[in-house]
Amino acid sequence: MPPKTVRTSLDIPVLLYRQLQETAQHRGCSARALILRSIEREVREETPAPRTRVKLPLVPGPGEPIRLTNEEIYDIVFS
Repeated sequence: MPPKTVRTSLDIPVLLYRQLQETAQHRGCSARALILRSIEREVREETPAPRTRVKLPLVPGPGEPIRLTNEEIYDIVFS
């Protein structure tokens, strides 16, 4: 067993196991390699992307951005 690995067992339906063997043979790899690649792909898909901060403006405009204070915004919204 390679270092830093965990041995596990799986109950695979016979038909699926046969398809696994055929697919591995067709691709020129072992069933173990095919299973590991499949697990790695599934884990990658489930792992959320790291959060990044949003950079403003989301949609750049042609001119300078309008800069307002909180008070000016309040006056516009509530007047």
